[in-house]
Amino acid sequence: MDNKKVLALELATDPRWVNLAEMSLEDILTDHAYCEQKAAISCISLISKYPEKELLIEQLAPVVSEEWAHFRQVLRELKKRGLKLGWQRKDLYVNQLLKFGQKTGNRDADLLDPLIICAMIEARSCERFRLLSLHISDAELREFYHQFMVAEAAHYKLFLGLAEHYFGAEISRQRWKACLKFEAELLANMEIRADRMH
Repeated sequence: MDNKKVLALELATDPRWVNLAEMSLEDILTDHAYCEQKAAISCISLISKYPEKELLIEQLAPVVSEEWAHFRQVLRELKKRGLKLGWQRKDLYVNQLLKFGQKTGNRDADLLDPLIICAMIEARSCERFRLLSLHISDAELREFYHQFMVAEAAHYKLFLGLAEHYFGAEISRQRWKACLKFEAELLANMEIRADRMH
């Protein structure tokens, strides 16, 4: 399966990233743990901001639980390997991606970009987990990351589905295409980091 094509990502991850990540396993697992934690917090934030959006609450509430369970899974993996959860680092990728978001001044309209950005983060995470599940040398870690790849693919589709539900297919697709272009340019200008999931 060509995940770049399936996810419609415009720029594939540099293949050197997996080898670098494997050499910094404690760092990459630490960053992964915090990514799962922040994903749960993002869903809670959307639920808190839009309590009247019934479908959003219905679909994101289980994701909160799932992301937190993922955080705990990564903690267990660290402990099993005799590694420690390090300090949370600034997520340069996500901070730059957030600049894609536009504020219209209309509360309802301002939901679109957060959904698109969340979908983008999940899509890129899915691609990275796929690379790890295929190419990392440790067989247990290949299986470990495969399950995360599957979960992120479902989340990516969920966020895009919510965008289409609230804003229609055409508007959502146009904004998604714009985000894909923005993200590709962003990634092209970022250094390869061995200690970051993104």
